Amino acid sequence: MILALLVPLTVVPASAHHANAGFDTNAPLTLHGKVTRVEWINPHAWIHLNMAQADGATAMWLVECGPPNIMFRRGLSKDALAEGSEITVDGYAAKEATWRAQAKGVTLQNGKRVLVNGRLSASGKSILFKTEP
Repeated sequence: MILALLVPLTVVPASAHHANAGFDTNAPLTLHGKVTRVEWINPHAWIHLNMAQADGATAMWLVECGPPNIMFRRGLSKDALAEGSEITVDGYAAKEATWRAQAKGVTLQNGKRVLVNGRLSASGKSILFKTEP
């Protein structure tokens, strides 16, 4: 009887923490701006990005990425995301927070594209980008 009560408690989806629940995956966005800060912390790294708006004002975006070790293994270094670097972020806006997004990929100043959040295909290529220089 006790075992029957405990079994349902152990069946919890492993992906619950990593769900995109807070982000609108039906409305992808592209951000282009200058890096002001990067937080290389677990479980997710964060890029602070200043982006010029149509009215001339600057918006400070907070962009959630994957874990730092994944970003390093996929070719992103601290130098590549140095303060003042211009990057393009492809991802999804937060559903309920202004100026917050979840990154899927980052394109660096030199044109290199890096998947920072998500899976790679069986060949090791980014699922997000069709080509990678």
